[in-house]
Amino acid sequence: MLLSHEGPGGRELRDWILAHEPALRLGCFAAVFVVMATWESVASRRERAQSREKRWFLNLSLSIFSSLVVRVLFPAAAVGMALVAEQRGWGLFNRVELPGAVTVVLSIVLLDLAIYVQHAIFHWVPMLWRLHKVHHSDQDFDLTTGIRFHPIEILLSILIKFGVVVALGAPAEAVLIFAIVLNATSMFNHGNVRVPLGLDRWLRWAVVTPDMHRVHHSVEMDECNSNFGFNLPWWDRAFGTYRAQPRAGHLEMTIGLEDLQRSDPGGLLRLLTMPFTRTP
Repeated sequence: MLLSHEGPGGRELRDWILAHEPALRLGCFAAVFVVMATWESVASRRERAQSREKRWFLNLSLSIFSSLVVRVLFPAAAVGMALVAEQRGWGLFNRVELPGAVTVVLSIVLLDLAIYVQHAIFHWVPMLWRLHKVHHSDQDFDLTTGIRFHPIEILLSILIKFGVVVALGAPAEAVLIFAIVLNATSMFNHGNVRVPLGLDRWLRWAVVTPDMHRVHHSVEMDECNSNFGFNLPWWDRAFGTYRAQPRAGHLEMTIGLEDLQRSDPGGLLRLLTMPFTRTP
């Protein structure tokens, strides 16, 4: 493992990091949230279609509710599963000798690929799309859209992540780094922020940018079924799901789902029951 090969000091640092996992994740979330909220306030990309206060209250309420459900059902999370796999010698990287840093980097990249595949499947399988459309039902696009997920989708995502972590034998620190980065990039690439176009063209070779991911939230379904990446943009280019720009342009495109455009977004209960109601 990356830190455990560095002697007693490295092991102590690793143990401390893993012991304080919830605080580290919450601290990073709060820091990125404040940065992105400030950026949106001073350099927004699009005008809002709805009241920010009502949307933020709804999206944050859903995120908090989902987090509580996850903590009750899976208190150890994926980091705990990685530690179990390490102790029992499960998975590829617990059987193949590689330098610790290489194992961590490969684990993060392969976990990101798994998230890409999972995201595409949630679009293509009708039963899973009913859960995922809660995320896409947001008629605006800002950092809180990046945490707007139905709790059942999050639980299924965790189970998938458990399987990938065990199959890879991913180090616990890699799983923790990936979780923190995924959370941060989700708020970044859902941000209603203005990035200079020249910088955006370069950035999207290394990370999914807001302009790149906004296409994915288009009301046009062919655009919605593109740009599935969250962290790394390479998978969309490699598997032919990359779309550079929306047809209508970023300022004129419509965000959300066609069948919900003329309806009141409702409250938390409506989002929780949305996958189980009849819609066109």
